[in-house]
Amino acid sequence: MDGDVSPGDRGAPEETEIEQLRQEIRYHNARYYELDEPEISDAEYDGLVRRLLALEAEHPELITEDSPTQRPGGAVTFSPVAHVVPMLSLDNAFDIEDLAAWGKRLERLMPEPVAFVGEPKLDGLAISLVYEKGHLVRAATRGDGVTGEDVTANVLTIRSVPRRLKLASPPGVVEIRGEVFMPLSAFADLNRRQGEAGKRLFANPRNAAAGSLRQLDPRITADRNLALYCYATGALEPDPGIATHWDLLQWLGGAGVPVNDHIERFDSLAGVHDFAAAMLGSRHDLGYEIDGAVIKVDDLTQRRRMGSTSKAPRWAIAFKFPPEEKTTVLERIFVSIGRTGRATPFASLTPVFVGGSTVARATLHNEDEVARKDVREGDTIVVRKAGDVIPEVVAPVESLRQAGAEPWRFPKDCPVCGHELVRLEGEADRYCVNLECPAQRVQRLFHFASRGAMDIEGMGEKICTQLSERGLVADVADLYSLRLETLTGLERLAEKSATNLYEAIEASKKRPLAKLLVGLGIRHVGPTAAIALAGELAHMDRIEEASVDDLVDVEGIGPIIAESIVQFFDDARNRTVIDKLRAAGLNLEGPPRPPAVESEDALPLSGLTFVLTGGLSGRTREEAGAALVALGAKIASSVSKKTSYVVAGANAGSKLAKAESLGVPILDEAALERILETGAVEPE
Repeated sequence: MDGDVSPGDRGAPEETEIEQLRQEIRYHNARYYELDEPEISDAEYDGLVRRLLALEAEHPELITEDSPTQRPGGAVTFSPVAHVVPMLSLDNAFDIEDLAAWGKRLERLMPEPVAFVGEPKLDGLAISLVYEKGHLVRAATRGDGVTGEDVTANVLTIRSVPRRLKLASPPGVVEIRGEVFMPLSAFADLNRRQGEAGKRLFANPRNAAAGSLRQLDPRITADRNLALYCYATGALEPDPGIATHWDLLQWLGGAGVPVNDHIERFDSLAGVHDFAAAMLGSRHDLGYEIDGAVIKVDDLTQRRRMGSTSKAPRWAIAFKFPPEEKTTVLERIFVSIGRTGRATPFASLTPVFVGGSTVARATLHNEDEVARKDVREGDTIVVRKAGDVIPEVVAPVESLRQAGAEPWRFPKDCPVCGHELVRLEGEADRYCVNLECPAQRVQRLFHFASRGAMDIEGMGEKICTQLSERGLVADVADLYSLRLETLTGLERLAEKSATNLYEAIEASKKRPLAKLLVGLGIRHVGPTAAIALAGELAHMDRIEEASVDDLVDVEGIGPIIAESIVQFFDDARNRTVIDKLRAAGLNLEGPPRPPAVESEDALPLSGLTFVLTGGLSGRTREEAGAALVALGAKIASSVSKKTSYVVAGANAGSKLAKAESLGVPILDEAALERILETGAVEPE
């Protein structure tokens, strides 16, 4: 019949326009994110996207998976993802001498000439992007380097992340690694919008990027204008035969992956030194935050020969910028009460931008530190901050001190509950000993919900304060009896946010036992001790019933930690909390025991026991201990005749003296690093 339209022709003009719009939007994405040369305004770009959205709404049958409008994806679950190739961290250099020492180590490993590549060290979040046959199939955070979190739906909202690689013959599988960050312009815009909406401001771009990437609603992530730069590959099959890191970066750029344009290649360490100095000088001129420079060996074959320690590759190092210092005015000194009752003095400052964020308060550590530095209210002071480290007051500028400024005195009573602040013999801190102090209750809740413990997304300090002040939560176990309608009634918690928080509380029931042990706030029990307890005793019931002798038998648990654990479970109130957690259905069981090693010679340090004491400059004691354990060693917290070696860092104390009295061999930090590099103890 005249005028009939066949099914194949219906909608053809719209289909053509949709495809043209998609190509145009992809083109402008590339101009903006890859070439930094936009050709149209943001308003014009938004108009193109709105037109495409309208057409796709009219013709849902024409929506394709790779359409620019489909980037928000579905609901985010943050399920665990095991990395095929571990995402190792980097060793640090804090000055030119450290860089030179790293170069000397490379010379011992590689007598032939070595070339280097220098890159800005972005202050963001490491990300892993897995492409199969050129299509993005998964995005995951670094996590602990072995297991990350699936954030695919949120990463797909980042315009600079390509869904398809621009390669005629893409590899079957390639894992591309990079850094997600928030440009300074996007950060300023986000905080402006947060302020106008009466919401809290973000402290710095890195925190804003982290919070944005872990949103349960991808539309929020899409609104945050995150960006990405890539710098490496993990798995790559089949290998395209790339010989150098420099060529790999060119290959990534050709595949449509965003690569930083402030990258240089050097034939010697002299050029590396100049590059690190140049990055330090231009750190505030890039449009995004950096906290150092990353230096890598260029030749990939040389890298494979150099290898890695259990913690980091030997062929790369991060040159960390020194802490930034600024002057400002100390307006007032106040005391904050923590979850253990410890009273910590803080300085309220005239806000000043330092170390990548605006600082309005800084720690004064304890009573003795305030007296030693002699800082007074009204002083002009020097404040220091490095990265995520809590800002600290360095010293007063005494020449600018106001006449009549009085030395500050530590208060005698708790500023929250009014009970006496007690300073225990031999300790530098004062404590509020009232266990019912409202401030302690709030901080216990906040600690329990923190990322290092039960990781309850959305439970910030203000929410914890409301729950405590309204009498809704008396202890951490009460969180699991909260109802959705109760959370919806909290101030500044809309229905969607309340639902997300309720679901986050429910999800936390499945957290590992070690996370729960950290969350309980047992004194001296940090992540390392918690993992040891969960792995060895394997259930909360056995930990609760263990004696001091039982606990000391666990590797990494010394007498002080053991006494603290026993005291915690001797308290009837704490046992009641555990019973309530058990009734709420939390996971109280530890991880499956790993299969026994068939031979003691399977790992190079098997049979050796190390004790670490004092401060290490290159890594924390926990990191050093984990690296030794990975090589088969055992870590003990106290020195005995059975101790094989004591690693003594700066300001080592009684453990060093005991090792000397028992004739236990003592290693310095340099010897420790050689052990971790070679997997063997040098003969005496």
